[in-house]
Amino acid sequence: MPREAVAELIASPQLFAFPHTTPLIAGVVLRRGRILAVLDLGPGVSGALSPSTRFFLVVERHISDAPEKCAIPVQGACELVTGIMLPAENPDGFVTGHLDLNGEQIDVLDLEKAIAFSAANKNEWIPATEALS
Repeated sequence: MPREAVAELIASPQLFAFPHTTPLIAGVVLRRGRILAVLDLGPGVSGALSPSTRFFLVVERHISDAPEKCAIPVQGACELVTGIMLPAENPDGFVTGHLDLNGEQIDVLDLEKAIAFSAANKNEWIPATEALS
């Protein structure tokens, strides 16, 4: 996802899970006195729950023109990189482009489209107005 959306990468906060939530919401974490929803995009994007992790990427979304931070579980191999993004071949998907990092192709995720895609695959409604417009 574009670096402008990334607030920080955090390690090992305690994840508080709640019963009766949707598969998209894994729980919440406390960060700097704020409650952040943890969104698990795994079930909708890859068809499987994300493996348990010690790291979360805190990202900023814009819902109805208001900023909102949430956390996404990531693996320990996650790193923040910069590069020139090439546009995606299929702009209808949730991958907005690709980075070439030393010969390795890395997908760049459009967070709002991935959330909408995950919600649609599980018949859930998640407010992601930018992804639906």
